[in-house]
Amino acid sequence: METLRLFLRHLLSAYFSLYAVVSQYLFPQFPKLRRRFPIFVPVVDKILSFYFTFNCNLVQCTVDLDDQTTMHFWCPSHRKFNKPNLIMLHGYGGNSKWQFVYQVGGLADSFNLYIPDLLFFGQSHTNRSNRTETFQAECVAAGLNRLGVESCSVYAISYGGFVGYRMAEIYPEMVEKVVIVSSGVGCTDNQKWEQLKSVGVGVADLLLPEEPAGLRRLVQLSVHKCGSLKWAPDFTLHEFIDKMCNTNRKEKQEMLEHLLTNKTERNIQSLSQEILLIWGDKDKIFPLSFAHHLQRDLGPRCKLEVIEDSGHAANIDSPESVNALIKGFILPCEV
Repeated sequence: METLRLFLRHLLSAYFSLYAVVSQYLFPQFPKLRRRFPIFVPVVDKILSFYFTFNCNLVQCTVDLDDQTTMHFWCPSHRKFNKPNLIMLHGYGGNSKWQFVYQVGGLADSFNLYIPDLLFFGQSHTNRSNRTETFQAECVAAGLNRLGVESCSVYAISYGGFVGYRMAEIYPEMVEKVVIVSSGVGCTDNQKWEQLKSVGVGVADLLLPEEPAGLRRLVQLSVHKCGSLKWAPDFTLHEFIDKMCNTNRKEKQEMLEHLLTNKTERNIQSLSQEILLIWGDKDKIFPLSFAHHLQRDLGPRCKLEVIEDSGHAANIDSPESVNALIKGFILPCEV
């Protein structure tokens, strides 16, 4: 799986470089034309879809919860009843495909994977005005019910951790175990404002950049082992920003505002399920002190695993280590 991950990384890197050279040669005087007709992100998106479908045996499912809300999932093409169900919840840095590409192949061998686009990411959307993590959790659970999932474990990253925690709290009969990676669940006002001060930029500006410099800053803060994208042409980063940040920007900003201002949603109590926290020791978004604080709040059924030489995006820095911890925690007997 490490070989496949490196192959994917080199393939995307080679395509990135080739596209940059060709695009600069063909359209040196037409930057607006490049943005109007994006190539890089759509092609990578197709590659990821191909990988999810043919290597990981996943298919796309769209579930209409009602006449207002639609949830999009990647689901097993053939569910195996001898495998446990695992729900994977992404954060703000992408969608169901882009955030889990280095993990999904290794996990699909051991689990029936269900990977939703959270509302306003990817192909999930609602016309309702609710922007809470609780509503996100309710929509994910409703979609799973429509897909026939009665029990599952939840693996959630960053913002997805807020949603995963609420799912476990609201649906203890459905959620069996919880894995939360690098999330600000339960952080206090003091922690929040001190961290914002140390980062030196507002939450919306950090997580929803509008310019390539902002995206480079986000990657530099999130990914410990990756370069800061200094070599990437601005027009390719504009494509990513248009796809991942500008789509439903208003709604995503409203979710962040709710996350920062609503104290009710920040109330944390111990859960009935076993909980595994996974943190990178070099996390610059939610430092390791956040993990120890959350572990104390969640009580004796919660344990913490720290991955060395990994940042906030442990799923990118150390996907094999995260996968091994998930398997060891959820599977009854992992050889």
